[in-house]
Amino acid sequence: MKKLFPILAVLALIGTACQLGGGSAQPTPISVSTAFPTNAPIASNPTAAPSGNQSAGSTRNSNDGMTEVYIPAGTFTQGGLDPDAQPDEKPAHKVTMSAFWMDKFDVTNAMYLQCVSAGACNPPQSFSSQTVTSYFNNPQYNDYPVVQVTWGDANAYCKWAGRRLPTEAEWEYAARGTDLRTYPWGDEAPDSSRANFNYQVGDTTKVGSYPGGASPFGVLDMVGNVNQWMNDFYDANYYSKAVTLNPTGPIARTNFFGRVIKGGSFQSAATEIRIAQRSQLLGPNPNAQQNTPAFIGDYSPKVGFRCASDN
Repeated sequence: MKKLFPILAVLALIGTACQLGGGSAQPTPISVSTAFPTNAPIASNPTAAPSGNQSAGSTRNSNDGMTEVYIPAGTFTQGGLDPDAQPDEKPAHKVTMSAFWMDKFDVTNAMYLQCVSAGACNPPQSFSSQTVTSYFNNPQYNDYPVVQVTWGDANAYCKWAGRRLPTEAEWEYAARGTDLRTYPWGDEAPDSSRANFNYQVGDTTKVGSYPGGASPFGVLDMVGNVNQWMNDFYDANYYSKAVTLNPTGPIARTNFFGRVIKGGSFQSAATEIRIAQRSQLLGPNPNAQQNTPAFIGDYSPKVGFRCASDN
């Protein structure tokens, strides 16, 4: 489905795609020399795995400018393990995962614009963020996460980029690693040096601004800033099935076409950016009348995405 945005408005964006992101200073941001994140070394949290060729945390660059992080095969505990665990996070259970690659950052406005310019993606459903009217079409925010995208928009981008949306299990493994931590950095309570949450900023921040919040594999921005679309349909009772090898979520939709979102956003409380936290928004309903909200699915200034890859 194509959105009815004026063609000239989209074309006007193309010329700005490679300009540097601006914006105000953010907490210990990673230096980004172009419109896209790079794999320059960062001062990550001390539990992050060392980099190396095909070792845990090693990186590669994708054609769309994304840095991908290698997540090795392993077994981890999925689900809520802390006092704030919710019913849909239980029971916690062991899961064995094959190796995969996870985007180091959320997909940015400038990256997504490439897909729009190529005619493979719809523009975001709105060009605004929570507080900025001109967000997607403003080079000042090139390096900020794209928002206002539906599950279908995110899925289309990942396919165009040669990747796919991650499963909920992949996301949780990339965020937690093989120990029982509550947050990507450990069990310490969140603060403004590790994540953008609890309206401390009030809107999105540039990707990579919180290296102290890195996961054990060195993946950034897993919690806070923007919620992230998962490939999985949402089922509150799915963990009771205790799928132990590469879970992909329910094989069919629930009654409401819910899709999992993970990570919390800039507005989320500390308990809502726990790794195990599960939420949902509506994905597209292909049976609904075209060009209706139900056909498109939900979108929000608090929701973006990242991609994953098998090889």
